[in-house]
Amino acid sequence: MSWIWTIAELFVLLALLLILGIGSAIFLEAFRRRSNHDQDQGDANAVFEDPKPLKKVPCPWIFDPAEKYISLIIPAFNEEHRLPGALDETMNYLQQRAAKDKSFSYEVVIVDDGSGDGTNKIAFDFVRRYTIDNVRVILLGRNHGKGEAIRKGMLHSRGELLLMLDADGATKVNDLEKLENQIHAVAREELQLGDAPSSDSSERVSDIPIAAFGSRAHLEEKALATRKWYRNFLMKGFHIVVLLTAGPGIRDTQCGFKMFTRAAARKLFTNIRLKRWCFDVELVYLCKHFSIPIIEISVNWSEIPGSKVNPLSIPNMLWELGLMSVGYRTSMWKIST
Repeated sequence: MSWIWTIAELFVLLALLLILGIGSAIFLEAFRRRSNHDQDQGDANAVFEDPKPLKKVPCPWIFDPAEKYISLIIPAFNEEHRLPGALDETMNYLQQRAAKDKSFSYEVVIVDDGSGDGTNKIAFDFVRRYTIDNVRVILLGRNHGKGEAIRKGMLHSRGELLLMLDADGATKVNDLEKLENQIHAVAREELQLGDAPSSDSSERVSDIPIAAFGSRAHLEEKALATRKWYRNFLMKGFHIVVLLTAGPGIRDTQCGFKMFTRAAARKLFTNIRLKRWCFDVELVYLCKHFSIPIIEISVNWSEIPGSKVNPLSIPNMLWELGLMSVGYRTSMWKIST
């Protein structure tokens, strides 16, 4: 029987070494990211490429005054098949709204996250069709992750309101009005504007930190019946981990349809460090840290074929949540105000 104990002891030793190794790796990576965004101010010197006259257009910076009413930030990684339909729908909505309301101004910022297909070609085709004043493309060169792509887009946007939305068009773009209206309602309450028209208050609204999260929580029962088993398993497990990491209050952190005032975006996206799937959880944590109101609003959503979430996403999510927990709980990740 002694050999059984020897094998058991060996497994325990290997498990302890594995835990120690993973813990050390998480600690070292969290330490490496402690000053993750020191270089960001240098990005203010970056440029957009205008493919039509072949000239360079300086990038704005999130601390610059707003020049547009709303910015839509779309992260795209190998989305040559799904992006055209989503962009057509988005541009049709924005143009129709601008035609009805002359004070409505917009931009769409497409962030190509190191795609290996024709995503950037499609994006530049839309720049040619709608001009670089309305559609802009950021090329990250290599794949960084959805969170990093959105962060870059937010930092180089011009809107008073900034909306992140997915390249697959899973959420109807006109649902942005639900988020927009709620942000204005909260802002009016804070500014004690009563029933004043939003056109009067829009500039001041952009100076009030507010976040509005699109939510699919009302669709959860139907989703459980139609989704693949591993996505349901991932969702349920993720909800538990999020509760432990960021705390209660938000039923759906992962919907890729979120709107921020410019003031909120300045605070959040200059501090966010997670680069992939769990950056949404970090946004919740930072909103709570800054006491930024989070409004959760039900949106229309449909699952589009081609999702990049799979069982291999689980280790990455756990890794990022571990980084976040270590980084903030040890005060290694300083939050700038």
